[in-house]
Amino acid sequence: MKKNIKDLGVITLGWAFIFLGIIGLFLPVLQGFLFLLIGLYILSKRSVWAQRFLAKIKRRIPRLSGKLELARWKGERIIKKIKKRLRRPRR
Repeated sequence: MKKNIKDLGVITLGWAFIFLGIIGLFLPVLQGFLFLLIGLYILSKRSVWAQRFLAKIKRRIPRLSGKLELARWKGERIIKKIKKRLRRPRR
């Protein structure tokens, strides 16, 4: 049960970043492309299609490797923070 809630949270977070990325493509304030990559990276932990899509982007646009690594790093930090909060004992 707890694993299902955690999976749902990670998937929701990934889609939220993708949504922010789409909005960021049209607003100059947000870095849309970076948010899209972070969302894809978060979803790639649970979804095969996101893994394939990231690999396809890496193959087709090798110059984006730096941005993909930055997105991976930020995505890992976000996931670690969420896991840390979920492990805390409740009072």
